[in-house]
Amino acid sequence: MKRRMTRWMGGGALMLSLLLMVGCAGSGQVRQGYPNDPWEGFNRKVFAFNDVVDRYALKPAARGYRFITPDPVETGVGNFFSNLGEIRTALNSLLQGKGTNAGVATGRFLINSTLGIGGLFDIATRMEITGREEDFGQTLGAWGVGEGAYLVLPLLGPSTLRDTAGLPVDMYTYPTTYVEEDKVRVSLTVLRVIDARAGLLDQEELISGDRYSFIRDIWLQQRRFEVNDGEMGADPFASDEFDFDDADFEDAFAE
Repeated sequence: MKRRMTRWMGGGALMLSLLLMVGCAGSGQVRQGYPNDPWEGFNRKVFAFNDVVDRYALKPAARGYRFITPDPVETGVGNFFSNLGEIRTALNSLLQGKGTNAGVATGRFLINSTLGIGGLFDIATRMEITGREEDFGQTLGAWGVGEGAYLVLPLLGPSTLRDTAGLPVDMYTYPTTYVEEDKVRVSLTVLRVIDARAGLLDQEELISGDRYSFIRDIWLQQRRFEVNDGEMGADPFASDEFDFDDADFEDAFAE
């Protein structure tokens, strides 16, 4: 299974689990006064802008891309961009003192870049060589920097003040930044974004209730899960921010 670039809404098995559970419990009500979202009014306006851009430009492009691209090719594209991200993971792992994960990321990059033909095939995963993805936002978290307020960025989507501060470093540690030919660099960036968006087409069908609150809550939970290396206490759903009632699930499965 290819590893997707899903920073927009989180990713992986936890993401899918959160979507399923919150989707079942969604009531359609707008949740106001979220403690980590002091700029909710501003964020909702940016979210609305992003939603329009996504609805009329990015989402149709992603659907077209999925329609015309054979699954093996789409998988290869995702693998290629994910493989380039191993460099970022290795550097940030070193900055966090995670030598083992840095070695794994380096090994994955070398194996997939050679045996995997430039990263088109994820040979390392087939060899059961896997690690955690790391970026500079996670590095800042490991250094004790608080996540700060939730922030929706134009075009880029969900973030926090800490992750926003880490974006320049993330950009300069991603190889396509150094492609000298402008057309090639822009083309690669567009393909990367469309491929990532295509990977969310199935997941977004599970969104229910207020889209803004839903995506914010899911993204923050997933991001904290990543920053803490999968350790969020006994249960990633234990936060007060997720207040589920058993009746919600009884109603959801009653049909």
